[in-house]
Amino acid sequence: MSLRRTKSIEDSIADSREKGHSLKRTLGTWDLMIMGVAVAVGAGIFSVGAKAAGSYAGPSVTLAFLLAALTCALAIMCYAEFASAVPVAGSAYTFTYATLGELLAWIIGWDLILEMLTAAAVIAKYWGIYLSSVFELAGWNIPATITVFGLEVSWGAFVIVAIFTTLLVLGTQLSARVASIFTIIKVAIVLFVIVVGAFFVNVKNYTPFIPESVPAKPGEGDVWMQSLFSFMTGAAPAQYGLFGLLAGASLVFFAFIGFDVVATSAEEVKNPQKTLPRGIFLGLGIVTVLYIGVSLVLTGMVPYTVLADDPNASLATAFVAVGAGWAAQIISVGILVGLTTVIMVLLLGLSRVLFAMSRDGLLPRRLSVTSEKRHTPARLQIIVGLAVALIAGLTDVGVLEEMINIGTLSAFVLVSIAVVVLRKKRPDLPRAFKVPFSPFLPILSAVLCGWLMLNLTTLTWARFAVWLAVGLAVYFLYGRSHSVLGRKMRGLDADGNPLVAVEAVEEPALR
Repeated sequence: MSLRRTKSIEDSIADSREKGHSLKRTLGTWDLMIMGVAVAVGAGIFSVGAKAAGSYAGPSVTLAFLLAALTCALAIMCYAEFASAVPVAGSAYTFTYATLGELLAWIIGWDLILEMLTAAAVIAKYWGIYLSSVFELAGWNIPATITVFGLEVSWGAFVIVAIFTTLLVLGTQLSARVASIFTIIKVAIVLFVIVVGAFFVNVKNYTPFIPESVPAKPGEGDVWMQSLFSFMTGAAPAQYGLFGLLAGASLVFFAFIGFDVVATSAEEVKNPQKTLPRGIFLGLGIVTVLYIGVSLVLTGMVPYTVLADDPNASLATAFVAVGAGWAAQIISVGILVGLTTVIMVLLLGLSRVLFAMSRDGLLPRRLSVTSEKRHTPARLQIIVGLAVALIAGLTDVGVLEEMINIGTLSAFVLVSIAVVVLRKKRPDLPRAFKVPFSPFLPILSAVLCGWLMLNLTTLTWARFAVWLAVGLAVYFLYGRSHSVLGRKMRGLDADGNPLVAVEAVEEPALR
């Protein structure tokens, strides 16, 4: 069946060398580690933990971070095995194409576009807002928006996206060096906040560690605001307790998104078989330690009820409550610096997924053309930057935050399953890294990611269904007929021209 046709790993690697459609290998272990920390340590470390502690988990938010980190680590092991075996651009999309077939590959590529497009837009929007906050600290009254032809425009979002789009067009290595500087600064700020906050910790605030479950507040039990699990089982919406802890884990998982983005750069990594696993795991380890430190300080400084009473709870809330408002100013600067590199890595990841899909013909192939001098998809990178800037600058992106999580988790589920499939289909394939205890750990990864997805709201699932419906329409109206793999099977070249003196390739049977 053509919907389940798979693209061989050998073809994927060969395509990565196609003239005019190839990328340059310039990244090392340090670059990948920094990239992982750069994309994960953003606003989430300052705000998501506070929201999860106040509304869902209380002091046990530390366990929520550990559960999210474990889930992410299991999925990232699957990514690392794939990336070491198939070191080409596209990440989960490319891996799925080689194992589960073209239709599922399209779906997961479409999900990755959702994840990175919404994440980049949301964070660019917040960057503009926090930039105004920093200006206020300096005594400058510069608004976050300006009016252009009657439209409220977030000018900061346009500025930051334009800067990093330009850097990425000039070259991935240059962008990685800039990201390194910003990442070192923001990690230093996070460590400073942890050390200072530790002096205000009161161990009594850790009790009860897992607060007793209570009914959800009025309005939070709305059918669209319930988790899908609660909606399907009929369970009454509640806060805290065990299910609150699990819901908190689903929320703080947002703070770990981005490590899959690192895998999209596989085609630009030197010695990817060894470098990719090392860089990804080093980055994840650093981020997990930072998150646990922040969550312990946060819930130790003030009772979780203080965070629950603030609809916009953040790490700054705790410092203000203990009389250390000056630290809140440093946190504002830290958030701004933190968001800066997140935007850059997401713009890179989004362009590389689109690059892989267009090179395969599922999107217009002209989008995957790279410059002769720098070997970057300049045209595509500019289109991506423009789209992100317009969404961030002109729309209310806050309603899309949970869409980031569901896009990431759906990719994690399919990659976890695909590892098991590839082990059976290609046991001969050289792998520099292997997920231990396979198939148990990959299956556990898929189950945990699926569980976190069930704890997202029904409204998020409804929006996700609409996004998938649009994606399927694009695939059947364009992608399926323009697929390079499909054209080869019909005796055509990548551009749809008849192959001379070459027989049509028969569709490979599923193994």
